[in-house]
Amino acid sequence: MRLERTLWLVIFLTPALGLMVVFTVLPAVTALGYSLYSWTSFNREAFVGLENFRKLFSFPFQSDFLRALGHNLLAFVGLMVVQNGVGLLLAYALWRQPPFFKFFRATVFLPVILSLVVVGFLWLLFLDPLIGPLTKAANALGIASFAPLGDPRYALLTLMLVNAWRWVGFPALVFLAGMNNISEEYFEAARLDGATEGQVFRRIMLPLLAPAFTIIVLLTFIGAMEWFELPYVMAGVSGNPDKATDTLGLMFYRMAFGAASEATSNVGVAAAISVILFVIVGVGSALGSRVLRSREVEL
Repeated sequence: MRLERTLWLVIFLTPALGLMVVFTVLPAVTALGYSLYSWTSFNREAFVGLENFRKLFSFPFQSDFLRALGHNLLAFVGLMVVQNGVGLLLAYALWRQPPFFKFFRATVFLPVILSLVVVGFLWLLFLDPLIGPLTKAANALGIASFAPLGDPRYALLTLMLVNAWRWVGFPALVFLAGMNNISEEYFEAARLDGATEGQVFRRIMLPLLAPAFTIIVLLTFIGAMEWFELPYVMAGVSGNPDKATDTLGLMFYRMAFGAASEATSNVGVAAAISVILFVIVGVGSALGSRVLRSREVEL
């Protein structure tokens, strides 16, 4: 019996483990190997050990690397506040089952199923300084120079808001599932004790939503640190304007494959960026998971 059970476990786990090895473990090991060699274009040369990491943390790469890392961290904080905060409020509104509940639930989740590339190009049209409907609306309100993607002060915030619009339905449904999993007896007991709806939300619902928060926080962290598609589509590989929207993903792409303003590539430094990014995501996710799971409440 035990042998048969083990055999079935091997049969079902082997495809998933195989995919993990092919698409996660091998690329990570390969990137680590690439980072230990010097490169001329895509031709591997001598073994240099940690020299590419030293280059990354010295002139001229250090400032770009730290700026890009800072943008990734700002994206994580911004998306946690805006995207997941709005998602939580939407989930609570849907949990109260308003009229047309099913319509609103589908509408909230609809942007998630759209291609991120399509979303990026659509918002580029909306924000176009000449023909964009949002630009025309801003001009009608007296804002003559409305060009958020062209202003280094607002470009990153604009990308975060677009990203939040696209993804807000996902945390909303995760939180909604968590709310539906909480027994009504907890809320009834609190109301009998005189708790207001606000107190029920803060003191009863939020602590019991800890498992949902764990999932959302970890996925938001991973997504923010690996942020690439939307900045690439809306701001270009150089993180325009003036690298105000640069991220580690964009910097890796520029170093590995070059850009319009950079005719050459540096595969060794690019591989070093990917290794550091892999470590940040892995360690951050592990620590975050441990801390957040310790705060979960058993139902």
